[in-house]
Amino acid sequence: MTIPDGQPHVKGNAEATEESILPLDGGDIHLCQDGPRDAPALLLIHGSASSTRSWDLMVPALTVSHRVIRIDLLGHGRSAKPVGPGYEIPAQGRRVGVALDRLGVRNAIVVGHSSGGYVATALAEQRADLVTALVLINTGPHLGAFIAPESAAIAPSQWPPTDEQIRQVASSGFSAGFEIPQEIVDDLRGMTYHAFTASTQAARAYLEQQTLPDRLTALGKPLQVIFGDQDRRWRSSSAADYHAVPGTRVELLPGAGHSPILEDAPRTAALLLAFTAIRAARAD
Repeated sequence: MTIPDGQPHVKGNAEATEESILPLDGGDIHLCQDGPRDAPALLLIHGSASSTRSWDLMVPALTVSHRVIRIDLLGHGRSAKPVGPGYEIPAQGRRVGVALDRLGVRNAIVVGHSSGGYVATALAEQRADLVTALVLINTGPHLGAFIAPESAAIAPSQWPPTDEQIRQVASSGFSAGFEIPQEIVDDLRGMTYHAFTASTQAARAYLEQQTLPDRLTALGKPLQVIFGDQDRRWRSSSAADYHAVPGTRVELLPGAGHSPILEDAPRTAALLLAFTAIRAARAD
């Protein structure tokens, strides 16, 4: 299916997802919208080697009260995968801001999963007018919390990788024994080697420059942190480091790994909605 540049495509059902391709400097960006267009905006940003599809299980619960916007970052999903620069976290954040401007969104609560939390933070750093609050889901606060992977990285000569290779690399992104969805496998294989490595390096560089709690403290935005307590990529105990940010709500999800948005979508959505309800009540 081809979506004309800049034109929405609405699937033929009552709970339709509107998909668009936005031509932006540096490459076209694919995004999805669900829910009432006059409801408060909730922006969902996926992590590395993922796409808008990683949020599919949560969307039905969130659209009851929100206009849900999902975006494929440059190099991911159905967005452009150029060779060269543009994958840096600040650049990704600026691109997301432009996309929201094109949609006419004036303010939004921004949610990031894993490295998507860095893009969400960068967006808030650049556009304090646009971001009203942040939710970070299993986003590592600093490099000291990172758990080195046991599996070997995929070499350029092995690209595109097989399903088995992808499942080995992606296994730490979930709790032990969780069956990795085929969509996740397909998303990683759909990336170019350059997009995959550049995105990974960009996330590390962003943390090397400054820890996330330090960045968030300077921002002064309301913050909720959700962390699966069985995360095998970032020490779950490091979620407590976000308490350094005044007023932060930190929630641990028992039994969930690095991807509670897939492993336990109902509980993750409930925590997110509780936070947005508090924000809405204080805004009234």
